Amino acid sequence: MSEKSKPYFSALFDHVFPKSPDFFKLLAEQSVMVARTVDVLVAFMETGNPEFGNEIKKDEHEADTIKVRNLHTLNEAFSTPIDREDIYRAITDLDEVVNYCKSTVNEMDMLGVAPDLFMLEMARLLKNGVDALVSGYGKLGSAPEPAAEDADVARKAEHKVERLYRQALAELFQGEDFIDMFKRREIYRHLSNAADRMAHCANTLHDIVVKIC
Repeated sequence: MSEKSKPYFSALFDHVFPKSPDFFKLLAEQSVMVARTVDVLVAFMETGNPEFGNEIKKDEHEADTIKVRNLHTLNEAFSTPIDREDIYRAITDLDEVVNYCKSTVNEMDMLGVAPDLFMLEMARLLKNGVDALVSGYGKLGSAPEPAAEDADVARKAEHKVERLYRQALAELFQGEDFIDMFKRREIYRHLSNAADRMAHCANTLHDIVVKIC
């Protein structure tokens, strides 16, 4: 084969068998975006500063952009290094964590609810779990096996959030300010849902590790 013909056959091969996008990198980038949003959520719960709430709302738009990019890449990919369904679940569940962070600050603003210690601790536990996801998804492209431990850390964080959620409700409904009770219950529920989605991400991460290793 002549030197001139090589680029043609190379281009033809790439057209027929295009390279798979680096989904490990895309998921790692998305998880970092989620962690940034949760960091801001913790800061909001620590201070009650509305500027942090506004930052979360901006992050949600950027998170949507990343989600759409990743889903489009997945839809257009000729092949994937792991199960397509696993990639899809990871993309959508990671995005849902950000959505619940936004819902939390939106409703706190609309309902006039200030952060309390339960909300702060739930946000901190959510951060611990999401930080573990960042570590785990960041390992998939190089050393995936230890990522199973990160998934386990995230799941344990979710269990702690659920226990704290039940404790918060038990204490909340001992009072007599029923309007405040129902307002705060909504906020606790959003934080619990965020943790639930985080656990879904952890389960998907573990599934991917099992299939790779």
